[in-house]
Amino acid sequence: MPTVLLLGAGSDMAVAIARRFAAAQYNVQLAGRQAAALQPLQQDLQIRYGIAATVHHFDATAYDTHAAFYATLPVQPDITVCAFGYLGDQEQAQHDWQEASRILHSNFTGAVSILNVVANAYEVKKAGVIVGISSVAGERGRQSNYIYGSAKAGFTAYLSGLRNRLFRSGVHVMSVQPGFVNTRMTQHLTLPPLLTAQPEQVANAVFKAVQRKKNVLFVKWPWKYIMLIIKLIPEAIFKKLKL
Repeated sequence: MPTVLLLGAGSDMAVAIARRFAAAQYNVQLAGRQAAALQPLQQDLQIRYGIAATVHHFDATAYDTHAAFYATLPVQPDITVCAFGYLGDQEQAQHDWQEASRILHSNFTGAVSILNVVANAYEVKKAGVIVGISSVAGERGRQSNYIYGSAKAGFTAYLSGLRNRLFRSGVHVMSVQPGFVNTRMTQHLTLPPLLTAQPEQVANAVFKAVQRKKNVLFVKWPWKYIMLIIKLIPEAIFKKLKL
């Protein structure tokens, strides 16, 4: 059976993605900071789908541990999904460096650190798929979430460069732009129903897109055109908007 590694496996999107791949008979490696909390999911996947599931402690901001973490996995995964992230509080982050730092490192630095390790391993064996869950917030900076957005912009650019680098090695890199998703991270927000995906929708879209080797996935197709319009607004006008 092929194996998929979920980084940040405790998130709602990651749980749904794990279930979708397990249903397709992929073995699943669940990695997250709260490893013990992942054990019920591990057991459920094994019983429900008859696959092998393992749990691993992983801290996105413990950069010095990333190489050892990957080297000690029982099997090198065929697919790695980077699903961790932290929305944070924009207003607090404007005045509190600790909050700003957490947003930046959780969404960008930690992802680059572990995916560098994965990319190097995949490049050597000339096979593998890397999936990065980014955000439409990174398409253009807006006053409501520009610290989170700037981290995701960096992650999107990183995935693009990684895709360019690894193409000739037979390694595929996919960027995922979910748009609004109904999760615990967004439960305090009022989200427009037509533009909001459920975690299961994200999981199905990611699974299908991996099979088709898509480069960039917008889970809800209107987001592609919404962000195109937003990016085309002249800066002289855009800076006056409240977005």
